[in-house]
Amino acid sequence: MIKLGANTVLFGGFDLATAMKHIAWAGYDGVELSAIPGMCEHLELDNWRRQVGDIHALRDTYGLELLAMEATRLDADWLAKAFEAAAEIGIPVINVGPGGKTGSEEDFERQTDLLAAQADKAHEHGVTMCVKAHVGASIHDTPTTLRAMEKISSPGFGIDMDPSHIYRASGGENPVEALAGVISRVRHVHIRDCRGDLRATAGPPGPPEEQACGRGEIDLFGYIRVLHESGIDVAVNLEVIGALEYDLGQVTTIAAESRGYLNACLRACQA
Repeated sequence: MIKLGANTVLFGGFDLATAMKHIAWAGYDGVELSAIPGMCEHLELDNWRRQVGDIHALRDTYGLELLAMEATRLDADWLAKAFEAAAEIGIPVINVGPGGKTGSEEDFERQTDLLAAQADKAHEHGVTMCVKAHVGASIHDTPTTLRAMEKISSPGFGIDMDPSHIYRASGGENPVEALAGVISRVRHVHIRDCRGDLRATAGPPGPPEEQACGRGEIDLFGYIRVLHESGIDVAVNLEVIGALEYDLGQVTTIAAESRGYLNACLRACQA
């Protein structure tokens, strides 16, 4: 089953209660908690224990599943907090970035060694750590994703597929074909749209409103179709960045518009 959620980073200018209320009003099944220092810390990993009761209360009030956490960093101390918090709060997936630089074999080997070690620790806590191909990083496209999949056998490791990064990778890949190639290890999906003129660039995915699903040129229907036909259980979380200065009406509109588009894609697939 595909569950639709939203990363609270879209509501980075507001508190977690506001974010979860409006994500629920937009019709999502669940939420991904942003734990990103310097960008959006709705979940503060340095003080996560004091938030457990409030997070559970918000979950119950708004009927939202806790689908994932975005923790980004790969250092061991940080991830130890993330895994412990996820296990206690009831969050099944922790999403991180690969780090390193594109084209550096040394970086690829070092970062995948780190990912393998941390994936084992995630498994010990009963959670899954997912990594996505990221523009400019050591894992940045499908070939490097496949290499990481081959190297890392830990059951605590999964792939977080983000079509906007594959779309903007230097090789100009087709995100639908890329997803089909790695679907066996996909455990999470970050989703947003992207304009065609940003393809094969190392820059950001565009202003927040143009990341709304359906406003760009990525074949998100084809993406959802591959997910549905694979039969996997996976959370698809909207991840729109750069909206810190946007007002509540703007970010809620982006969330609601994207959910409507993705739900239409599911219906078209008879999902």
